[in-house]
Parts: sequence; C-alpha cells; structure tokens
Amino acid sequence: MKLTQRLSLKLRLTLLFLVLSLTAWFAASLVAWQQTSEKLDKLFDTQQMLFAKRLLTMDLDEIRAPERMREVPKKAKHGHLDDDALAFAIYTPDGKMVLNDGENGRNIPYHYRREGFDKGQINDDNDEWRFLWLTAPDGEYRVVVGQEREYRQEMALDVVKSQLTPWLVALPVMLLVLIVLLSRELWPLKKLAQTLRARSPDATDRLPTHGVPAEVSPLVDALNQLFARTGEMMARERRFTSDAAHELRSPLTALKVQTDVAQLSLDDPQAQAKALDQLHAGIDRASRLVEQLLTLSRLDSLENLDDVEPLKMADLLQSAVMDIYHPAQQAGIEIRLYIHDPQVTRTGQQLLLSLLVRNLLDNAVRYSPRGSVVEVTLDTRSFTVRDTGPGIAPEALARIGERFYRPPGQDQTGSGLGLSIVKRIAMLHRMQVSLRNGQDGGFEVRIGW
Repeated sequence: MKLTQRLSLKLRLTLLFLVLSLTAWFAASLVAWQQTSEKLDKLFDTQQMLFAKRLLTMDLDEIRAPERMREVPKKAKHGHLDDDALAFAIYTPDGKMVLNDGENGRNIPYHYRREGFDKGQINDDNDEWRFLWLTAPDGEYRVVVGQEREYRQEMALDVVKSQLTPWLVALPVMLLVLIVLLSRELWPLKKLAQTLRARSPDATDRLPTHGVPAEVSPLVDALNQLFARTGEMMARERRFTSDAAHELRSPLTALKVQTDVAQLSLDDPQAQAKALDQLHAGIDRASRLVEQLLTLSRLDSLENLDDVEPLKMADLLQSAVMDIYHPAQQAGIEIRLYIHDPQVTRTGQQLLLSLLVRNLLDNAVRYSPRGSVVEVTLDTRSFTVRDTGPGIAPEALARIGERFYRPPGQDQTGSGLGLSIVKRIAMLHRMQVSLRNGQDGGFEVRIGW
C-alpha cells in the first residue's frame, strides 16, 4: 500500500492497465483454447465418421487376397502433421488386418469389442489417439479410423495463436498511446497544482474551472468554496479587529481619564468617589461592548446550528421576562407577558434564542423612560416586544439594526450591537425581524416564523 501511494497516478494507471490487459488476454486465451478445442474435436470426429463410412462403402471383395495384406500407397506429405492427420485399418471379424494406410494404421491394435469412439494408443507409441470403430452392415469387416490427440491440440494452438498474437503485439503500442493520453489528460491537474503552489496565502479568488475534467471539477468546486469561506472568515476577522479598535478607543480613553481624575483627587474624597463610580460604569460599558463584539463574531462564523431541539416559546419568553424583571423594576419599567398560544414550539438552539429575547428586552428597558410599559406577546406565528417609549425618528428607523448605529439624541450608553445580534440569531433560525414604531407610540420588534 505504501509503495502504491508513492507512485504517481499516471504510473499506477499504466500498471493497472497492463495488469488488467494481461489478465484479460490470459483469460481470453484460456476461453479461446477451450472453445477451439471443442470445435475442432467435433470437426475431426465428423471427419473420422465420414471417412470410416466412406471406407465401408468400398468394394472390399478384392481385399480378400489370400495370405497377404494390402497397404494403401503412401501419400505425399504437406507438413509435419500429415502423418497424424488420419490413420485407418480394416480387419476381419477374427482380427486379421486386410488393409491399412501404410503408415500408423498398421500399428493400430485390434479390439473386437469396441464400437464407436474410443481412446487408446498404437503399438510402440505412448501418445494418446482417438479411434472410431465401425462394423460393416454384413459383419464381414471392421473399420477403425484413428487420429493422434496431439495433432488436434497443435491445430487448436495454431488457431489460438493466430487470433491472440496480434493483440499481444499491439499491447506495447496501446501502452504507449495510454501514457501519451494520460499525460495529456492529467495536464490540467498539473496546471492546477502549479496555480495552488504559486497562490498567495491570503488570496481568495476562485480557481479557474475551464478545461478541468468532470472528475476533478468537484474538487475544484470544493476548493473554491473553501477559499470563499476562508475569505469570509478573514473579512470577519478584519471587520472584528477594526470594529474593536474603533469602538474600544473611546471607552478606554474615558477609563484612562477617570483613572487620572481619581489619582488627582486624593485630597477630595467626594470627587475621588465620583471618579471611581464613573470608572466602574466605564468598565461595565467596555465589558459589555467586548462581550457583544465577541458574541457577534461567533454568530458571524456560524453557518448551521448544532444541538438544536424543539423549544416551547412560552417557557422561553417566561424565563427571559423573569431574568429582566428585577432590573426593569429598578428602572421603573413594568413588564407584561401575554401568551395567546402556549403550545407554540420552534426548533432551535436554546442559548441563542434566549440571548435574542434578552437583547430585545434589555433594549426596551434601557431606552424606555421611567414609568413605561414593555409588553411581550406570543402568537401562533410570531412574538412581539413593544414598549411605550418615544419611538424612533423615521429617518433613523431605516438604519436601525446596523452595526454600531445608534439613533442621535440617545441618553443611555450603548454600542449599537444589540439589534445586530438579534438579526443574526433570527437569520440562523430562519426567522424574520420586523422593526417599526407602534401605532400608539413606542417601538415594536416582531419576530416571525
């Protein structure tokens, strides 16, 4: 296995083709040998039968020469196998030979009980012969026609050689053509490897697919998809770095100022305490900003959700309302929950959906004036978070939900990432987010499915 892994694809395909070709040639030779032998056996058996019947139709009265046996004159030879082509002899029923072919026929032993085809040997010869014994209709003579088995085998071998030898001779030519064709067809792979070798580490452009074989096209498509995902990941990292650097600059500067103020107010405990309170609030804002940046970065990197499960939306909303209830009471905000369809179930990731609802409730509580009411309503196809605050100006409503965008005139601190996180979580769960001002005032966020 290790050896084949070190060999090139072209060499492995060539060797595989050679092995398969030789195996097919060998199997074809065996089949051709078997079929040719069977066909020749039938042909020569028919020839023996016809020759024996022809001998029986001869006028054999002249053969009865007293005390002597006649021999057929020797025929001219037309090859080294002619002696074994056919041999015959004619016997009387008592086993006396009265006629033979003058060659091997004189050595055929007499078997008075034989009739039809039989295997045997001639005298003073160990080679196998095939004999046909026939008796004349009047029973006065018995004819035997024999043929050496080796003659048939050599004839079959000559036929097989004449058919398979050209293919064996053509095999080197086929291998050469195969190597040329493989080199030509594998050239796109070599070109692709050269392109990848010369590619910049941060390059995200697609690989060319023109001229790529259909078998390699899925690999190129997968590489292009990988480069696209890598490009998106690098873009997210650059965007995250840029956003973090931009958004953290002001909070860190404010923290440094408050720290300097606290150090300079050693003689004024009241000013120092105020500076420390501001420092603590600034640290909270920076921590919240970093947490939201990291959350949004993780959400951006997700394409599919894992560990999803059926969730009852009523339980999810109740849990989120209970979490925000105490901060809302401190801010003078009343939270109301209306469950119109308690059996609504959605498949999703509980942690992310809880984060979506908490962000909506946190925004509603933070940006609503004291004494406002925040209503959470669950219907069959959606849930809504509505506050009774001042709402958002129409010119700012089109941009609400953009990253780091905060409508002008906000008194509350924030990063402008809460609704961006909500939109991303909703997109991952195939939900729709609708932002609008309420008919009776306030701001309304509807999450539909």
